[in-house]
Amino acid sequence: MHKYDYLIVGAGLFGGVFAHEATKRGKKCLVIDRRDHIGGNTYCQNVEGINVHKYGAHIFHTNDKAVWDYVNSFVEFNRYTNSPLANYKGDLYNLPFNMNTFYQLWKVKTPQEARDIIDRQKAALGDAEPQNLEEQAVSLVGEDIYQKLIKGYTEKQWGRACKDLPPFIIKRLPVRFTYDNNYFNDRYQGIPMGGYNKLTEALLEGSEVRLGVDFFENRADLTAQAQQVVYTGKIDEYFDYSLGALAYRSLRFEHQTLPQDNYQGNAVVNYTDAQTPFTRIIEHKHFEFGTQPSTVITREYPEESEPGSEPYYPVNDDANESIAREYKKMADAQPNVIFGGRLAEYRYYDMHQVVASALKKVRVHFGE
Repeated sequence: MHKYDYLIVGAGLFGGVFAHEATKRGKKCLVIDRRDHIGGNTYCQNVEGINVHKYGAHIFHTNDKAVWDYVNSFVEFNRYTNSPLANYKGDLYNLPFNMNTFYQLWKVKTPQEARDIIDRQKAALGDAEPQNLEEQAVSLVGEDIYQKLIKGYTEKQWGRACKDLPPFIIKRLPVRFTYDNNYFNDRYQGIPMGGYNKLTEALLEGSEVRLGVDFFENRADLTAQAQQVVYTGKIDEYFDYSLGALAYRSLRFEHQTLPQDNYQGNAVVNYTDAQTPFTRIIEHKHFEFGTQPSTVITREYPEESEPGSEPYYPVNDDANESIAREYKKMADAQPNVIFGGRLAEYRYYDMHQVVASALKKVRVHFGE
């Protein structure tokens, strides 16, 4: 006899959606997480009335109306629009690359003038297929934008030269010949009013949640309590790194509370030169149009993922993808274990993709 129908390892978005859907179907869930809070990387810490995105900026955006309606059924989302700025050696440029950016760089005022400059700058590449990220970037936006707004930021983010990174990383780079600073093309976009914790708390309602619990320290006993396991942690860790450890990039966050009401006037400012050690500064109150007398900023420092650090971005090069495919074969052969989420699938997911993936796994699992 099992006490629970499902042991869900990880109280993030994937685990929360699965727990909610299983509970709705009359199942009993135990949700565990090694951290001391729910929500995974979407967790918000309240500091002087400001919802601080503790693990970096999280902006929900999607074209999937079903997913948008789903998350809004738990908490109302505001109208926040992501319009980041780039700071290159003290000069500010609008992102994504659009007519405002082109005017700031070259003083051009028409789309054709901007196209002409970009076409001249990428002509040296010819018609050859881009072989690395540098060639891909130049083929999309030309040499000026690549050098000022892409190269330094990207090399800090990945800890590798752009010439050594695959081109697909930047293939979806937004480039617009309109005066539009909205970073995302998606129809729906916003932040939960009151922070992401409201979403995950609603998803986990009805489930038993235990925090500060490491699945691997008491694996046999925890697994024995449930008929099935839903695992959202690192896939290589689940198999005790038997095929080797998969590579990730990690982030270090430096949070600072300031006795002023407005530090930078925008939620996200990227620092795109190579000399500045961090990639961006986030000012959290602007995600929710805050009017608090103080403010909280966060500097993000990318670094290699080491044992004990949080894995954020999978390094999806050929070598790691080859190992990941073998791990996924092993996962598919596991009885009574469902693997899901960015770590268990070794895939970079936006939040709406995590929700959609979890809902799909639920439908398949329950034969609906």
